[in-house]
Amino acid sequence: MSQGQHTDRGAAVRVTHSGGRGGALLLCEHASPHIPDRYGDLGLRPEWRESHAAWDPGALALAEVLSEALDAPLVAGGVSRLVYDLNRPPEAETAMPARSELVEIPGNAALDAQARAERIDTIYRPFCATVEALLEARPRAVVTVHSFTPVYFGAPRTTEIGVLHDADSRLADAMLAHAPDTRRVERNKPYGPEDGVTHSLKLYALRRGLPNVMLEIRNDLLTSPAEVETIAGDVLAMLRPALALVPVEVSDA
Repeated sequence: MSQGQHTDRGAAVRVTHSGGRGGALLLCEHASPHIPDRYGDLGLRPEWRESHAAWDPGALALAEVLSEALDAPLVAGGVSRLVYDLNRPPEAETAMPARSELVEIPGNAALDAQARAERIDTIYRPFCATVEALLEARPRAVVTVHSFTPVYFGAPRTTEIGVLHDADSRLADAMLAHAPDTRRVERNKPYGPEDGVTHSLKLYALRRGLPNVMLEIRNDLLTSPAEVETIAGDVLAMLRPALALVPVEVSDA
């Protein structure tokens, strides 16, 4: 089994450390490469089924370490983002992509309205409902955890840790102020709001006035438990003081 992969491969959503009282809520939308049997293999070539196109390798393992360290609940997706990308709204074409970077997904090429609605109802909405229920406990911040491939469309990426935000940069600003000199930590890299990657931040945090941030870690830095622990230490060195500094003005939205 791949590191960080769900043991309950049938669930669309998994919650761990649900009673955490540390004040943050963690999300890991792309935690699993699992494709439920009802979708076959989406027509994917075998080498793509557990590649970075199908999930965020190492992200769940990192999120679990952060969850324990911060005493924070963690909501993780249990289905491949090639079936439904939980960080995209239902109306987005990229929610059920027919192509991801160099990967063709034949099983998504001609989805009709009924097929799209089934995935929305069985994968996206249960994840949303789970997050919404945990938000009732009024956490102080929302943090989403992702990883990215070191080479994209043939171009190497030098960013090691991306600190992403949308309209609310409070938590990102505070984290960047504590960025370690030993890491290449960059704002809104390798993606930014213009790439449509901040759906979860907007849906769960921005409309409530909650400080929020999306973490993107280059996945070649997350290939072993020791590497995950090292990156977690670097992230916590930024995130802990940031959470302590950022004020919260919570809306009832």
